[in-house]
Amino acid sequence: MNTKLSKIVAAAFLFVIIPFVGAAFSSGDHGDDQMKEKSSGDMKKKGGGHWAYQGDGGPAYWGDLDARFKTCKNGMSQSPIDVTFARNADLSGILVNYNSVPLEILNNGHTIQVNIAKGSKIEVERVEYDLLQFHFHSPSEHKVNGKAYDLVAHFVHKENNGEALAVMSVLFEEGTTNAGLKGFWKYLPKKAGEKHVVAKVSVDAVKILPSDRSYYHYSGSLTTPPCSEGVKWMLLKDPVQISKAQLVAFKAIIDGNVRPLQPLNSRIIEAKK
Repeated sequence: MNTKLSKIVAAAFLFVIIPFVGAAFSSGDHGDDQMKEKSSGDMKKKGGGHWAYQGDGGPAYWGDLDARFKTCKNGMSQSPIDVTFARNADLSGILVNYNSVPLEILNNGHTIQVNIAKGSKIEVERVEYDLLQFHFHSPSEHKVNGKAYDLVAHFVHKENNGEALAVMSVLFEEGTTNAGLKGFWKYLPKKAGEKHVVAKVSVDAVKILPSDRSYYHYSGSLTTPPCSEGVKWMLLKDPVQISKAQLVAFKAIIDGNVRPLQPLNSRIIEAKK
């Protein structure tokens, strides 16, 4: 190749390559965005939708762990809340019709849950809700006038002829032995994934409830992913007691399974006398 031709080829090479090099440098911001997206993707992959109460899978990250959990971050009617400034309202009473059922209790890694066979229900405002299960958090997730209680039980119900959920919350404070818990408390599963089915032991959930069923009401969400909204919350005002030994037994297995308080936003809290 002669000198003149070599110069032409070299000039052509520079003409083609330099614009691409310049473009690569000028797109540095986009490269950063891609790195951020990759990091976000790695976090999602690392979390894999496996949520927790601490660390990388904790409440602050629930909305990013899985697309199904986005309401945990974007929802405007989230739970739990601090129950304050409740206004008196003409609310329906809660008619409780729970059956005694054989014990089926499990440790799902987040809480201790008691599954309830079909037949137990409540009626509120002429709507029936079937009791599916109840489970526990320590300390209580909701606060009342800034106060958290030692333990809470969430009784989860589903509308008899629909999909709506209603959760009745029972607060516990340390005191005497709770007779409603006593019959099955020794069967608390100690390991995540462990489940006990004990036909000879009966669960009579109504014995766990306070005799006074007056309550606070508001519209909220599940307190765990996917944080679905539209949940009818009924927080019974009167706490029941639980012995120190019963509380210690639970906290030795599950402790601190509490989502932080969420903004009330424009919601109204009502109080049933």
